[in-house]
Amino acid sequence: MKLATFQKNGQSHLGVVLEQRGVIIALEVTCLGRLGQDCAHFRDMLSFLRGGSEAIRQAQETVDYVEGYGKTTGGFEDVSFPLNEVTLLSPLPVPESIRDFMGFEAHILNVTRKAGFRFPGGNALAKMDERVSGLAGGQNSLAGRLNKSWYQQPLHYKGNRFSVIGHDADTVIPQGCHKFDYELEWGVYIGKQGRNIPVAKAQDYIGGYTIFNDFSARDLQLPEMKGCLGPAVGKDFDSGNAIGPWLVTPDEIVDPYNLDMVARVDGVEYSRGNSRDMHWRFEQIISYLSQTQTLYPGEFIGSGTCSGLQGKGCGLEQGRFLKSGHVVELEVQGLGVLRNTVV
Repeated sequence: MKLATFQKNGQSHLGVVLEQRGVIIALEVTCLGRLGQDCAHFRDMLSFLRGGSEAIRQAQETVDYVEGYGKTTGGFEDVSFPLNEVTLLSPLPVPESIRDFMGFEAHILNVTRKAGFRFPGGNALAKMDERVSGLAGGQNSLAGRLNKSWYQQPLHYKGNRFSVIGHDADTVIPQGCHKFDYELEWGVYIGKQGRNIPVAKAQDYIGGYTIFNDFSARDLQLPEMKGCLGPAVGKDFDSGNAIGPWLVTPDEIVDPYNLDMVARVDGVEYSRGNSRDMHWRFEQIISYLSQTQTLYPGEFIGSGTCSGLQGKGCGLEQGRFLKSGHVVELEVQGLGVLRNTVV
């Protein structure tokens, strides 16, 4: 099931996306018409996530009712809207928290070589170090040895949960930034409260998958990270976290670690990868976090930039950046396309 938060006529609703039909069903409006009463699970996405399996069951019953009603009457215009006539917000416009991890080994190695080997002969050393990775493994390369802590536990930063935008929204280059970047990521929403969660049971705590573009102001980010407390303003600026276009429930994803991931700028492919290249997977991340803190429905966890055998997942790794007017599309197999315009 694909669920989205959308606006129609100035009002926000929680809806189920019927992608093949190109429509979205307003759940709460339908429930009121069907049962004549408020449906608590459908007030918003956070209520839905807190409702767990019962919310999913009620949503499916609602969709079945609408489809049956449509066959009987010839339509269900009062509760269903064409996708191209609504505004899709981020699935959960204000998440309970944002934690973005560095789940892909190749990304941290590529960035270390690109940003860390900035000295005479650094480019030649970077190329040689890439060959070492291919022969002896990333952990045994110079870039790997400089990031020993990354191999010991998942690493993350906490993002600004108030700076979230959705599909087709503009992302604004922050003042003073001249190296604006995209990042090819995906992410999960926590679906139920938990503490001390074993890796083997962590999948049960995933409420849904979505696409994440962690826009970055690189020339603001890199200097602040020298203080060992970043990133901060280089990531947390307004409109910096694009999440969407919708939440996909786990039952729709047969193998979450075999999803093709692509980034395009103005229709030109910039990055390609696969979720199988994650070194730290969401189940490991959830288990790790839960050893020291309680996780709650509505918290968002990002994968980190998808870099791997098929390519590099952001502009920093390639030495090319975004300009005003660029249209950035991230596509993840089974999760849709997240599109944003840089202004």
